[in-house]
Amino acid sequence: MQTLRIKTPSADGSGDGPERAGSGPGRDLSPLLAGAATAVGAVGALLAFAGAGTPLRGPCMLFFLLAAPAVAIGSALRGLDPFGRALTALAGAVVLNMLVAQGMLAVHRWSVRGGVVAVTVLSLTALLLTLARRELRSKKPPKE
Repeated sequence: MQTLRIKTPSADGSGDGPERAGSGPGRDLSPLLAGAATAVGAVGALLAFAGAGTPLRGPCMLFFLLAAPAVAIGSALRGLDPFGRALTALAGAVVLNMLVAQGMLAVHRWSVRGGVVAVTVLSLTALLLTLARRELRSKKPPKE
């Protein structure tokens, strides 16, 4: 049996009580930052597919190539603390990108569009497998 402890706010109101969790200037920046990161990644992928010669193509595409696999790997690592999870996901993203590039170079089929497609497919596959595994675990009947 587990004992749950509830923090009560201090008498002067300066505590970290439940009503203070949503107040302050930076209270809900996570969804905003996630949306901005998704937009930058989507722009990077679209610029790579279009073959546009804009100076934003390189940084946005690099962000996409690091962020897409990192999100997929990070979603599978729910048990780690946030710093370890971010570090492992970023390292995994770099490894995935290197393996895709090495594989494409080994078979003499290197192209920017092909690399972006390969990383996108591998990232989506990893993300969907993680989501499917969670869905199956949540529908599993409890042991008696």
